[in-house]
Amino acid sequence: MKTIDELIGEGVEGRRVFVRADLNVPLADGVITDDGRIRAVLPTVRALVDAGAKVIVASHLGRPKGAPDPAFSLLPAAERLGELLGAPVAFAQDTVGPAAHDAVDGLQPGQVAVIENLRFNPGEISKDDTERGEFADRLAALADVYVGDGFGAVHRGHASVYDLPARLPHYAGYLIATEVGVLRKLTEDVKRPYTVVLGGAKVSDKLGVIGHLLEKADRIVIGGGMLFTFLKAQGHDTGSSLLQDDQLPAVQEYLKRAQERGVEFVLPVDVLVAPEFPDLKAKAPTHPETVAADAIPEGRMGLDIGPASQELYAAKLADAATVFWNGPMGVFEHPDYAEGTRAVAQALLDSPAFTVVGGGDSAAAVRILGFDENAFGHISTGGGASLEYLEGKTLPGLAALEN
Repeated sequence: MKTIDELIGEGVEGRRVFVRADLNVPLADGVITDDGRIRAVLPTVRALVDAGAKVIVASHLGRPKGAPDPAFSLLPAAERLGELLGAPVAFAQDTVGPAAHDAVDGLQPGQVAVIENLRFNPGEISKDDTERGEFADRLAALADVYVGDGFGAVHRGHASVYDLPARLPHYAGYLIATEVGVLRKLTEDVKRPYTVVLGGAKVSDKLGVIGHLLEKADRIVIGGGMLFTFLKAQGHDTGSSLLQDDQLPAVQEYLKRAQERGVEFVLPVDVLVAPEFPDLKAKAPTHPETVAADAIPEGRMGLDIGPASQELYAAKLADAATVFWNGPMGVFEHPDYAEGTRAVAQALLDSPAFTVVGGGDSAAAVRILGFDENAFGHISTGGGASLEYLEGKTLPGLAALEN
């Protein structure tokens, strides 16, 4: 795929450049709680600004139902982008309507406009090729060139990700180029031992990548809510912990395949349990108990890996040459259940390995728990996209940039 450096080398002064970013930031009462994705697109936007382009930044945010919804407005993201750039950013209150055209027409070379949430238009995520194509045509009318830099959306075949690049000269931004380079190190040129740490709530979300990584990884470490389906598959009681009974046959098959292939599966030896899920707003103390992972009492819910497991997991990461981590070890948003995730993050920092934090909740946890992002080898902006790449799937947004 062509890169933004090639575009700038060709000359972009005065040209309208459409940057498909990922500004899908978490909001609480209209306030951004983690601006990592906005900061991730800054190198691309700054380079285009410095080269004199008229920059149009577009993104989705949340899951509005194809119509304007103030709760999902990109205005806070646009304001934050302006703060980080140190320059005013125009904001259009529609996607392809009069406000968008006025904002773009008003740009001078080196200026930036953000258009409203792409998903306010039903054509963005439509499964109908014609409707999606018509929306892409209207987006294309705003610009002369397309730069894809929203890695968190490249696994979606949406109008701004897949259809629009076919209508304009297209290039990969710095973020996408970096993300793809890192993922290739996890699939094509892997330094061993290669350890994968997977957490999160649902095992069903990770089965595809587990199946693929059984052919690649030397060791797979399991945490988060998904671990209880693994414990159940081994015949252990899991109390009232999160469980996906329908996934038990698949998990049992993967455990068998791992044993046959010599891939080490690491499960916790102890867990923190409580009678119920904690209140994440009040964050009042819950007084969890530490119990053996194979002896969770009835009526108790597992919410984090225990201290012995934290030591075990750190030891399993210490000798790795490559580590990919996706998914927290517990309910890290509550202080009583953050230590498992903290221990894994610290183990990655202590390891000499090339470490990749695979986006989503893991990336948020790193920031929320106060770790220095720059101390990790790479923190991805797209958890879902990273996982699908590691599964060996074709990602529509990357395919569009390669064509």
